[in-house]
Amino acid sequence: MPMTRLFRYTTIRWVILAAIVALGLAITPHYGESWDERQFFKYADHALEAYFTWPRTGTIPLTGNTYDNYGPAYVMVTAMGARLLSLVLPWSTTDLRHLVYFATFVVGLWAFHRLCRRWLSKTAAIGATMLLGTQPVIWGHAFISPKDIPFLTFFVLTLVLGLEMVDSSGADSKQAAATPPRRPVLLLTAAWLVAVVGLVVVTPVVHSWIESLVQAAAAGQANILTSIATDIRSVDPAVYIEKYFVLFLRIRAVFLLLLTAVVGMLWRNAPNAVRRLAAVAPAALALGFSTSIRILGPLAALIVAAYAVWKYGRRALPLLLTYVVLALFTMYATWPYLWPDPLGHLAESALVMSRYPWQGMVLFNGTFYPSTDLPSSYLPVLLAIQFTEPAWLLILAGTAIAIFETTRKRRASRDLLILTSVWCVLPLIGFVVTRSPLYDNFRQVLFVLSPMFMLAGLVFEKLRRIPLQVAVIALAVLPGIVDGVCLHPYEYIYYNRLVGGVQGAFRRYELDYWGTSYREAAAYLARAAPVNASVWVEGPTHLLQEYARPDLKIYSTYESERSDHYDYVVALTRFDLDLQSYPEAPVDHVIERQGALLTVIKKP
Repeated sequence: MPMTRLFRYTTIRWVILAAIVALGLAITPHYGESWDERQFFKYADHALEAYFTWPRTGTIPLTGNTYDNYGPAYVMVTAMGARLLSLVLPWSTTDLRHLVYFATFVVGLWAFHRLCRRWLSKTAAIGATMLLGTQPVIWGHAFISPKDIPFLTFFVLTLVLGLEMVDSSGADSKQAAATPPRRPVLLLTAAWLVAVVGLVVVTPVVHSWIESLVQAAAAGQANILTSIATDIRSVDPAVYIEKYFVLFLRIRAVFLLLLTAVVGMLWRNAPNAVRRLAAVAPAALALGFSTSIRILGPLAALIVAAYAVWKYGRRALPLLLTYVVLALFTMYATWPYLWPDPLGHLAESALVMSRYPWQGMVLFNGTFYPSTDLPSSYLPVLLAIQFTEPAWLLILAGTAIAIFETTRKRRASRDLLILTSVWCVLPLIGFVVTRSPLYDNFRQVLFVLSPMFMLAGLVFEKLRRIPLQVAVIALAVLPGIVDGVCLHPYEYIYYNRLVGGVQGAFRRYELDYWGTSYREAAAYLARAAPVNASVWVEGPTHLLQEYARPDLKIYSTYESERSDHYDYVVALTRFDLDLQSYPEAPVDHVIERQGALLTVIKKP
């Protein structure tokens, strides 16, 4: 490629990135806190605390209510990132977290563009990335979700780094096959791996054994502990259980560190061992981190493994073993809930996440359904009406192009179809067929939708002239941008014109299910409410309290205290709370977008 064209392409990418970052910095403080965001950061604080309590007491703080079954890796990083940002930005903690979410989203766009470049030209890859990033439902979530967009980002990042790891390992795998490590080194490495896994997996067994010994000694039975701890009968057994379990953890840590140091010294002299490990580490860290966000992270690893086996056959096995082992270590290190019982708690988390016990009702096409009994049309319909019309036209056209070119034996289109089938189509079919619990529309499955936009990029690819490509890309992203501006800062409630926009979706489909409009409601009360006014709040009261004027007296069903009279009543339209709370009271103010009510403020 001529240097001038390369410079122009690089400049365009950096200009687009700079514009996105500048826009994000400008609008991040517009977004309200989301419904369960606060509880996730209580979980993050507990998880961070575990790094101090585990080595000292052999215990970890639990959050409960299934939060521990989510990996805390991302929320821990976000909590620490927000604290660092507070040193330079005078924003609220919530806004700082939202800025971290948005930065994560930008990384996801970069990773998606990098993945697109495996199959698409430079302009087409930019177009596909812009089409994905300007979908209002995705852009809106980028500022308020501590789970879904971060998992999408790390899933894509895991794929990009994993595929590049496989591509870069070709020469190394041939060299490793030609000069294999000495047998003693392999045997000691295998012994090290067995020791690490074994000593970690038996943790609950050792704890139970120590507990039984201490309880027996405290009850008067003679065993090894009665000769070591002479006062064991007069001391609370929990004291000695903790003492001996912590001793086990420390001995285990020292032993494993020494064994790891010995193995590392042996491998130091192996040809290119450090370089090969460094090549695997980024992909493995991304996989481990992704799994420590959501248990479905290994789906990306399956795609990477299939590619490696297809490309190198059995020669890929050492590479994949190193990849998986490093990823497992990363997952374990960043998920404290696994420490007391790694296998048991991992299996429990997989089971809980597969049948998530959400007890609320889901509004779909005007009817409320339990999340475990949704109609089979739920996902297909929502996908059809929550992406922009140009996106669907391009996705369908791109799919037709890929199928046609696959019949012509064109490898790039074939590979893209296979990737889309494994990453997107099969998981979506699985969600529908197994009737997996879903709620809040389809935010839980955002991570499987990215390849559809790569297919859309094939349309841009077929437009040979760059000015025409740019024009079509601009027309494709324009509706999402315009509607996003109109809905701001509630872009994520977007519905396309197939259902009449958000006005047509009102009381038929979920709108502000995160409750972020309570920030705007609090801003209105700050202007309109008299001093010391009493306010009754329906639903997620904490979302309004976060932004409420300090003198306002906030009441809700979550507290026993009541007032004789309420100056204002604030209710979301979700679950028809606005219709149920003080139905006869006159409406004083509404938070709405494009004719759809999100929050209603009444004056009884």
